Amino acid sequence: MTSSLRRVFLASLLRRRLATALSLLAIALGVALGLAVQLIHGAALDEFGRGVRLLSGEADLQVVGPREGFDEGIYPLLARRAEVAEASPVLEIEARLPGRDDSLRILGVDLFRLMRVQPALMPLADREAAGEVGGNEGGDEARGAREAEPSRTGGDGRLAALQPHNLFLSADARAVLTQPYRSASGESQPPAISDGYLLAQSGLRSLRLRIAGQLPGASGSIGVMDIAGAQQHFERVGTLSRIDLKLAEGVELGTARLALETLLPPGVSLRVPEAAASEVGTLSRAYRVNLTMLAAIALLTGGFLVFSTQLLSVARRRREFALLRALGLERRELMRGLLAEGALVGVVGGALGVALGYALAGGAFRFVGGDLGAGFFRGLSPTLAFDPALSLAYLFLGVGAGVAGTWIPAREAARVPPARALRAGEGERAGLPQAHARGRIAALLLALAGLACLLPPLSGIPVGGYAAVALILAAAVLALPALARAVLPLLAHGRSALWRLAHARLSATPAQAVVAGAGVIASVALAVSMAIMVSSFRVSVDDWLEQVLPADLYLRASSSSASGYLDPEALAAIAAVDGVATVDTTRLANLRLSDAEPLFSVLARPAQGNWGLPLVAGSMSVPEDAALPPIWVSEAAADRHRLAPGSHFELPLGGRLQRFIVVGIWRDYARQYGAALVERGDYVALTGDTRVNDAALRVAPGVDPAAVAEALRQRFGAEHITIALPGEIRALSLQIFDRTFLITYLMEAVAVLIGLFGIATTFAALATTRQGEFGMLRHLGLTRAEIGRLIAFEGALTAGLGVLAGTLAGGAIAWVLIEVINRQSFHWSMDLAVPWLVLGVFAFSLVALAALVARLAGRHAMQRSAVLAVKADW
Repeated sequence: MTSSLRRVFLASLLRRRLATALSLLAIALGVALGLAVQLIHGAALDEFGRGVRLLSGEADLQVVGPREGFDEGIYPLLARRAEVAEASPVLEIEARLPGRDDSLRILGVDLFRLMRVQPALMPLADREAAGEVGGNEGGDEARGAREAEPSRTGGDGRLAALQPHNLFLSADARAVLTQPYRSASGESQPPAISDGYLLAQSGLRSLRLRIAGQLPGASGSIGVMDIAGAQQHFERVGTLSRIDLKLAEGVELGTARLALETLLPPGVSLRVPEAAASEVGTLSRAYRVNLTMLAAIALLTGGFLVFSTQLLSVARRRREFALLRALGLERRELMRGLLAEGALVGVVGGALGVALGYALAGGAFRFVGGDLGAGFFRGLSPTLAFDPALSLAYLFLGVGAGVAGTWIPAREAARVPPARALRAGEGERAGLPQAHARGRIAALLLALAGLACLLPPLSGIPVGGYAAVALILAAAVLALPALARAVLPLLAHGRSALWRLAHARLSATPAQAVVAGAGVIASVALAVSMAIMVSSFRVSVDDWLEQVLPADLYLRASSSSASGYLDPEALAAIAAVDGVATVDTTRLANLRLSDAEPLFSVLARPAQGNWGLPLVAGSMSVPEDAALPPIWVSEAAADRHRLAPGSHFELPLGGRLQRFIVVGIWRDYARQYGAALVERGDYVALTGDTRVNDAALRVAPGVDPAAVAEALRQRFGAEHITIALPGEIRALSLQIFDRTFLITYLMEAVAVLIGLFGIATTFAALATTRQGEFGMLRHLGLTRAEIGRLIAFEGALTAGLGVLAGTLAGGAIAWVLIEVINRQSFHWSMDLAVPWLVLGVFAFSLVALAALVARLAGRHAMQRSAVLAVKADW
């Protein structure tokens, strides 16, 4: 293509400044949202992986088990093996900080093994701690006297890390814990470190751990102490969380795994250190993929906008193209020129989108964090880095959207004979897609969508569900002309001449509805489907919370993985509080069923009692002839392990595989990768674990639950326990739910905005091509204001058709989201709840906005002189 021709096509883009700018913005928004999701997730995973590599050091393999730990008797067996050069035991504690909402990750380590396997975690003692050789068992006065004295030993601190009460903090941890903390409720809490000591919680008592030094080579918020001290203080004697293994020289990784795996009890796995990062990536994958698909739909909507603007541009320039063809321009050159226009729009829009994506990711890191709104990476502080490959990939997506949106208009323009295109008046309607019946193609696409819904997930990703969404959108766009012919006759009755003119215009050119409505369909379908899905999910979660929270009060020492817990003595003290009628307890343990999947949750509590169990299959009654202990599994566990009532299921409890019979399946929105409920008596008999995480209390009739709560706080200390009413837990849970879907709402708004861009560009272009028509109407007596109302009516009718088609498509997509994508991604079922009022207000508002946008877009065409407007027809 010559430089002169390139200038011709470039000049066309510059003449259509508004349409070009809106197309650029639409592509930029789609690219930015998708890129930002990938950048946030990638940076968070990199940060998590960096932390894993730091903690594993030079280890080749790691022995890992349940979150609560495993028997340390495995350690000497592995350490003596010829395949193992060094073995470093680690006890990981999530130490609850009394009076605060946060916790500190403390690693109990063997100092001498640490130097050989994880040298980056070696502690450096402060000067004061370097001279201390005493223990922590004396009183506060003696301890204070020792601290006030100068170091007498002149020690270099090598023994400080062996003292059971000494704790060493990373710089990040020290910075966080020495600052006042603002809780989730907005209350300011005092620093966790005071007078050189950290206050931590074990059970329902407080520990004072001395800050004895720092961790120069560590990053992230962690602490390190002697493993014996950690086991003693946090009552985890005889327990390890993992063992880091450094293999002997010349030993192959695969050979070592085969030899060592036979030594491990059930529930304990041998894996490479990088598997921890992969596990977290698996946990967040479904949520990330869903957000990426939402961004892809926004980009698809931008592609529709490019299509509509390019199609109308081609229609307006048909005589120009015909003249160029008559002067010798070949078909393929014309098509290449038009595709170059789309590619240029895609390149510029993609480049803007890449820049905006990095800005969005940076803003998310600064104000929200790197957890994608769902808590997968809470506590991490990722660093945004430029990713050339990812940026280039999303830039190409933008180019692809621009080229794809231009392909059909370019092909149609190249096919038109020059003699036909040169006829007067040909440019107004020519080039628009003809409203032939495409019902068969739309029906075929819907049938294919139904078949796609039957496909199983691919590596946990519902590829068939996403394909069904794309097919439904395509079917809705293709069915729009048929829908226009079916609906428009029903709207023909009206007394207003302007209404009848607008109706007649749209009935005569239903292809106009396709051009303007394509982007509206995609955006409305996205908004409607997500509104139905989120409403159904929220209503189902609310109903689920009501079923699982039937008690009057709920008491917790800490989260399931943290160091607070309730022992039998504490439970007896709770039951003795005046006003407490019954106490039901729950112990939450996290097991490792295999090294290839995330942790599996086991809830040990009475099946009957104050805790509800929302069954979807089976029953709460145990068969009288059952030879095995009963178990109730969640929907996720049933899907992932192919379980049904009557199935047998094995769990690694107490160092052995224990067999259960599945009695029922229940709905659980808290644990994505499966959970099971075991009778507390069976759990204690199998494991000997009598600890409890949560207690559900029923108060006596006529007793105020708030008074009982206050008595419990006085008994155990308000800083050691968390007490909440069911309504408070429900409100907090729904608040977290809404915050999780905040980015989803943002993407919906972007898609709707892009759809309105499509209305604006379409009617701006159509108004320009119809200047002669408007001039004739002016000669017949219509004023500029009346022509403006005419365009507004046309915009409302066009948007109404798009909203109707988008709503129907959105309902179908919502079903796919609920029954296919959500079920295959998260293994959750939900009840359908359509927000009719919200959808009605949304549809009415969008039609009204479309009318306003069309009116504003046609303002330029209405301002032209009526005489000049019809001059071409003289």
